[in-house]
Amino acid sequence: MAKHRYCVIMAGGVGSRFWPMSRTAHPKQFIDVLGTGRTLLQQTYDRSIRFCSAENIFIVTNDTYKNLVREQLPNLPEKNILSEPARKNTAPCIAYAAWKIHAADPKALIVVAPSDHLITKEDTYVKAIRSCFTKADGEDCLLTIGIRPTRPDTGYGYIQFIESPGEKDKRIKKVKTFTEKPEADMAKFFLQSGDFLWNSGIFVWSTASIIKAFEKHQPEMAAIFKEGEDAYNTKKEAAFIRDAYSRVKNISIDYAVMENAAKQGNVYVRASLIGWSDLGTWGSLYTHIKKDEQQNGVVGKNVMLYNSKGCVVNVPKDKLVVIEGLDDYIVVESDDILLICKKQDEQMIRNFVNDVKVTRGEKFV
Repeated sequence: MAKHRYCVIMAGGVGSRFWPMSRTAHPKQFIDVLGTGRTLLQQTYDRSIRFCSAENIFIVTNDTYKNLVREQLPNLPEKNILSEPARKNTAPCIAYAAWKIHAADPKALIVVAPSDHLITKEDTYVKAIRSCFTKADGEDCLLTIGIRPTRPDTGYGYIQFIESPGEKDKRIKKVKTFTEKPEADMAKFFLQSGDFLWNSGIFVWSTASIIKAFEKHQPEMAAIFKEGEDAYNTKKEAAFIRDAYSRVKNISIDYAVMENAAKQGNVYVRASLIGWSDLGTWGSLYTHIKKDEQQNGVVGKNVMLYNSKGCVVNVPKDKLVVIEGLDDYIVVESDDILLICKKQDEQMIRNFVNDVKVTRGEKFV
């Protein structure tokens, strides 16, 4: 059974909210943002080899980042790097991987995981994935990992669940609805009700089930990827994918498939306490790094803080940085850019990036 288990790691995003450390040419999945000695992509790979063999791990990335993947995962077979010619969101990415793997192994079971998330409770995570594999192998269903919300966060998607009697794993629930990034009042209601989980963006299914779901809910996209059945895993694959990506629409897997499939009743969520964060912002990073007595979270060997508290500081390890009198600030230096921003205003970073692009040029983004 283990030979039919695969992992698809999505590593094509830009991560603009982590600017200036995350840049278009070198986004956050390729960076050691936590100062552990391993990048986020490498940590995701390390977790994945605990539940499937190394030769069954595939990385889907943009053409631009193919060499970065090679550098950071030198033991990954060349054929396991799936190169996308354009950014078309997660649905085409997942469809490409599903059809390619299914062509080689029609019994395949797949975990789809983002490359830039943090999971601190890896034993619990592996247990959750194995449980989902068991269910996905036994029936036509789509599963996702859900995280118990700890705050009314408006930046996450939410999953409403209902009990699913007869489940061997009592943590597996039937999905009733998906809600993407609700307003603040709605997020508070979700948190208080106890019937909602955060959507982690980690999925488990058989290739047969996800292909069937694409055919039902996205027939045009399914028809395009089906055209390549004779090209997958051959020299014709790259040319076919260039053509396919010129025709498929830009859409997420949640909008394309999961929301529609939930109405059909074969989507499930496994509630899991895996120490998860999507590390989408500097504020989310702050909650996961070690802090001093003044609650400053620092990545950098030579940082001196005076009369400062609640700051997140990320600077090169050989840079001496002296900070005085800052409360709840983000201080980040990367290459030729220094960012100083209030933590409460971190959602403005995307605006900063857009302004920099317009007024200072592409080289700074």
